[in-house]
Amino acid sequence: MSRRLPLLLLLALIIAGLCAGSWWLSTKLGHQPPKMAANAIPVRVIGVVRQDVPRHLDAIGSVLSLHSVEVRPQVEGVLTQVLVKEGQAVKQGDLLASLDDRALRAGLEQARAQLGQTQAQLQVANVNLRRYQVLSTDDGVSKQTLDQQQALVKQLQATLKGDQAAIDNAAVQLGYTQIRSPVSGRVGIRNIDPGNLVRSSDARSLFSVTQINPIAVEFPLAQQHLPTLHSLLDSATPTEVEAFIDADGERSLLGKGHLTLIDNQVSATTGTVRVKAEFDNKDGHLWPGQLVTVRLRTALQANALVVPPPVVQRSIDGHFVYRLDGDKVTSVPVKVLYQDSTLNIIDGVKAGDCLVLDGQSRLKPGSLVEPSEPCPAGANSAPRAQP
Repeated sequence: MSRRLPLLLLLALIIAGLCAGSWWLSTKLGHQPPKMAANAIPVRVIGVVRQDVPRHLDAIGSVLSLHSVEVRPQVEGVLTQVLVKEGQAVKQGDLLASLDDRALRAGLEQARAQLGQTQAQLQVANVNLRRYQVLSTDDGVSKQTLDQQQALVKQLQATLKGDQAAIDNAAVQLGYTQIRSPVSGRVGIRNIDPGNLVRSSDARSLFSVTQINPIAVEFPLAQQHLPTLHSLLDSATPTEVEAFIDADGERSLLGKGHLTLIDNQVSATTGTVRVKAEFDNKDGHLWPGQLVTVRLRTALQANALVVPPPVVQRSIDGHFVYRLDGDKVTSVPVKVLYQDSTLNIIDGVKAGDCLVLDGQSRLKPGSLVEPSEPCPAGANSAPRAQP
């Protein structure tokens, strides 16, 4: 009995050691992820959606005024008044400035006096002509004298017309001393102050008047878009054009207009054609000379299969996407029907397919993946039957 007790004690210690080792080993193994999870590649996924997509053409355009006038004097004189302020809105016909008109007014009065003198001479000549015509019936005056009097009357009639033309010209010159706005628009910076002598040959204008509302935007498009542009221009419904400006990483809408003009020739240097759109600019967000991003709406594609641009990959064989089939991915060739900075319209997949959005650089067909989050509701990521 005394010999069996140490033996049983030793056996109990061995069993206790084995149990402790088994517990430690199971504890260590419990913290390790399964072998399959360790080999999975983390990816982000997104579902293919079906929606109506407006198709656009984007370009960089320049804002242009429909009417911009450099206001210059048409006669020489001292600038006496500038009746508008810089930046002021004016209407067509508004008085902008005036010149010293005293010399031109005196010239007009002189022309009128000359006309009165000629009228008096013509009146006397007509009276003498009638008298000579009566006397000529009984040879009371020679034929030569009668002919000379008739010629004098015609000469004075011509002089009378010349005097009237001189009056009209003087009145026009006098009218040039009142400078009126040829268009409705906004007054620019004044270049010449009142008191200066101005001439029509001066290099600098007084100021400019630029039409702001409505306003135009001109932009170039590749020549292959000409058939589309012609169809849009011939459409009964005006084609929508939007103008944006990019500031601080954000795109702001400045205005909406419509397509109005395609230039009459294609540039042989660039292979582009100039296109013009007109905008209602009541808010004044578009400014002449400003560079803007132009978006021209060309069509509306209904029920299109849409994915973000990063989903579509490119290889030597063309475009493809990685589709999630269960916990693995399959390479699916697709055709890109339309693309812009925000989306791609593709063909070759179905609505609801779950595609890889990020992490494609580590993938190949059959790779085991682990999505960072489930596909959106309605997306299908179940394994597919092979044909």
